[in-house]
Amino acid sequence: MNAPSPWLDAEQQDIWQDLLTVVIALPAALDRQLQRDSGISNFEYGALARLSMADQVTMRLSELARDCNSTLPRLSKMMDRFEAREWIVRRVDPSDGRYTLATLTDGGREKVADSAPGHVAQVRRLVFDPLTAVQRRQLGAALSSVAETVRREAAGGPTG
Repeated sequence: MNAPSPWLDAEQQDIWQDLLTVVIALPAALDRQLQRDSGISNFEYGALARLSMADQVTMRLSELARDCNSTLPRLSKMMDRFEAREWIVRRVDPSDGRYTLATLTDGGREKVADSAPGHVAQVRRLVFDPLTAVQRRQLGAALSSVAETVRREAAGGPTG
């Protein structure tokens, strides 16, 4: 019985290289646009946007860190900056004092609202505009499958 080759075939290698380009270059392109237009990073925008979509614009910092793929110390430093800019307020979670909640302020909502149009235009231009409707659906299905496997791996579960 032949063992599978440890190498990617030519088609897989081409797909992998394109995926690496997207994974590496897309966040950098989004960062440049957000820094230029709004003075914030893609990471900062992502945290603000997640808070803006949360129930009562409030999340536990531990959940926000997980959703942003961040460590709690990195997120806490960013929250210090956000609090100084009056974009968020932090308080102890009244339902469990071991947790800290972050709540988006009116100023934070305004920052998200001001930053969103340019960000969305950049996402459309880089990700969706080059694709047909069929390609968008195919990309969505493919990414959903890959993301599910990656999420299971990140959670420590079986991937195959």
